[in-house]
Amino acid sequence: MADPVVATFSIAACDLHAKQWGVAVQSKFLAVGFVVPWAEPEVGAIATQAYANPSYGPNGLALLREDLSAGEVVERLIAEDEGRDERQLGVVDASGTAAAWTGPDCNDWAGHRTGPCYSAQGNILVSGETVDALAETFEATADTLLADRLLAALASAQAAGGDSRGEQSAALLVVQREGGYATLSDVLVDLRVDDHEHPIDELARLYELHQQLFGRTPLRDWLPLEGDLRAEVDERLARLGYDSLDAWAGVENLEERVNGEDNIDPVVLDALRETSS
Repeated sequence: MADPVVATFSIAACDLHAKQWGVAVQSKFLAVGFVVPWAEPEVGAIATQAYANPSYGPNGLALLREDLSAGEVVERLIAEDEGRDERQLGVVDASGTAAAWTGPDCNDWAGHRTGPCYSAQGNILVSGETVDALAETFEATADTLLADRLLAALASAQAAGGDSRGEQSAALLVVQREGGYATLSDVLVDLRVDDHEHPIDELARLYELHQQLFGRTPLRDWLPLEGDLRAEVDERLARLGYDSLDAWAGVENLEERVNGEDNIDPVVLDALRETSS
């Protein structure tokens, strides 16, 4: 039997408009990100926890690929598992339908809550208010990016009480077809805090850094590289020893935010100004 993932709360969710699926989780457990979160674009998202059965992740995604619903996947997985009474599972399928399972032998407080496009669950919590906070925050943030919604849900859940045993690790996984690095990956965000006094805060810091390097500013908000701005950028690049924006951005890991020399992403401009000051 797998080692238990104790004192855990998580949310598996999707944004159907953006075609993104993801999971966010926090636990009093070392490196929770290697066990709980599973997701595949246009297939679904799965969180497996409590006395976790890691096979629920790949096996559940395989069932979702066969067009089984979230409810059918939950039923199939627990039916084949003799340890089901100690398991907790949340599934969101390709249509945004959610289903969950909390075994009767999970340690109190344990429970789940599902709604359109999300499944929120937790065990060994201070109270059910933690899961309520996950759900209510997710529902209230529909106008923001999925990753931001998941992080906000984690923060609200922790503020509502969180784990009765404290904090240790957290993870954020979001997938989108060809939405990752250089459009060659389906992994949009995959961040893990393995051991930290305040893992959710640290996860939020890493996500901010991730967005700076790999996020996308709408092209309408880019600035034309002409006149005084062109002269400033050229002067700063020369000061740093570069003859092109592409060359400098590649060294600074900002290449995903550069697209030719006619316009500049404001995030890139801010980074160039900071680096060359």
